[in-house]
Amino acid sequence: MPFYLGVMSGTSLDGLDIALIDQGESTRLVATRYLPMPQALHDDLLALCASGPDELARAAIAEQQWVQLAAQGINELLAEHGITANQVRAIGSHGQTVRHEPAHGFTIQIGNPALLVELTGISVISDFRRRDVAAGGQGAPLVPAFHQALFARANSTCAVLNIGGFSNLSLLEPGRPVHGFDCGPGNVLLDTWIQRHQGLSYDKEGQWAASGTVQEQLLQTLLSDPYFHNHGPKSTGRELFNIAWLDQHLQSLPPMAAADVQATLLELTAVSITDALKAAQQNTDTLLVCGGGARNHALMQRLAQLLPDSQVGSTDEQGVPADWVEAMAFAWLAHCCLEGIPGNRPSVTGARGLRVLGAIYPA
Repeated sequence: MPFYLGVMSGTSLDGLDIALIDQGESTRLVATRYLPMPQALHDDLLALCASGPDELARAAIAEQQWVQLAAQGINELLAEHGITANQVRAIGSHGQTVRHEPAHGFTIQIGNPALLVELTGISVISDFRRRDVAAGGQGAPLVPAFHQALFARANSTCAVLNIGGFSNLSLLEPGRPVHGFDCGPGNVLLDTWIQRHQGLSYDKEGQWAASGTVQEQLLQTLLSDPYFHNHGPKSTGRELFNIAWLDQHLQSLPPMAAADVQATLLELTAVSITDALKAAQQNTDTLLVCGGGARNHALMQRLAQLLPDSQVGSTDEQGVPADWVEAMAFAWLAHCCLEGIPGNRPSVTGARGLRVLGAIYPA
């Protein structure tokens, strides 16, 4: 059976996830590797998410560094497991999103696939999102087709929730095309707030959020954003939900403790997800959570409280490690590209039809 590699670097900018899969009649995770994002590269990539001077040159330099990191991880992973480059059919490289504005007809992921081919000797499939956007779609989320392949059951209504920097849902209901959308912020505001106030990269297990008290006025102000009332297709990113957006809302309210803001941001993530799920898919039997948010104990506990009639757990319980689902998805999308299988779902993105996604850089 052929091997494929998936490389994923999400909006949280914490690092690169690399997954090696064996793709036959089913998808099997073979090996993984995680590389923390160097702080200088993290800062450069984050700066590219907003307008600034000399962006083209800065983006070109940053993507070279990103690719060098990815190639290092790929080569180390293969060497560790005794797999040669010619045993891997392709790398599905998502790249790093620096802008996502489908309303203006574009989404930008940087990641120099030509250089990645040269550094690994393996064919690379990249640029997965732009074909869907060109066809009138949101270009995101793209994982629902993979979630459907892995988790759909003929007799059960299921939802798969990925919580990275942002959260997205895949709705798997028997007899209905897969549906899905970005719910809103996942970890992005939680991470940014704790970085500002405690110098930590993330709130481990949601402990700081759990120490605070939800401020209802702030929560309702944040939830009043029109994005939460759009039923989709829809996708979002740092262009909308960022620290400036939060600061703007905080300025209109009396001062509050930093821990209370963190508690409210966790509640925002939980409520925006569960409200969206209830509106889009009634009677969900099971909610399977993947991504970094699956490790946030306080957030998982709150999701379970808000969905008392659903079984809430991580994809770990289905034999698919929660930390690696998205990297696996891009390995799977590389397989789909080479086999001519459409990777988007118009019921999710709003595209005019099914499209084969990705650009091929042969080894």
